[in-house]
Amino acid sequence: MAEVSSPGVLRIAVDVAPIDVAGVLALVSDPSVGAVSLFLGTVRELNDGRPVTGIDYEAYQPMAELELRAIAQEVCDATPGLRIAIEHRVGPLLVGDISVAIAAAHAHRAPALDAARTVIDTLKKRVPIWKQEHYVDGAREWVDPTAAAAERGALQ
Repeated sequence: MAEVSSPGVLRIAVDVAPIDVAGVLALVSDPSVGAVSLFLGTVRELNDGRPVTGIDYEAYQPMAELELRAIAQEVCDATPGLRIAIEHRVGPLLVGDISVAIAAAHAHRAPALDAARTVIDTLKKRVPIWKQEHYVDGAREWVDPTAAAAERGALQ
C-alpha cells in the first residue's frame, strides 16, 4: 500500500521562475485523492478591448506568500482532506505565459473544484500582487487586480 501524506497546504510560492505545472500537480497527488482541480491563469492578448503584449507582475514577496498561505489554510480548514499548492509568477510575462497555478486535490471532485475557485477569487481580492499591462501601442498601465473580482462578486 502506498504511503499517504497529510493533507493541507503543500506549497506556496511567489517567484520569477516559470511555473512547473507538472510539479504543482505532483505536490497534491496522493493515493487518497480522487479529484484534482488545476487552475492556470495565463496572460491574454486582449484586456478591455486593448491588445496586450505582456504584463509585469510585482509583489512584496514575503507579504504575498503570507497572505496566499492564509487563504490556502482557510480553504483547507473549511474542507478536511483538501490538499492545495499555489504558485504565482512575478516579473515580465508574455502573452500565453502562466502567471498563476492553483492545484486543489480531494477525495471528491466538488471540494477540489470549489477550492480552486475560492482560492483564485480570494487571491484577486487579498494578495498584494500588482500587474502592469503592456499594450501594442507602447503604453503601459497599472491594472487594479481587485476590479474584476469585485465586478464578479456583484454579478454573482
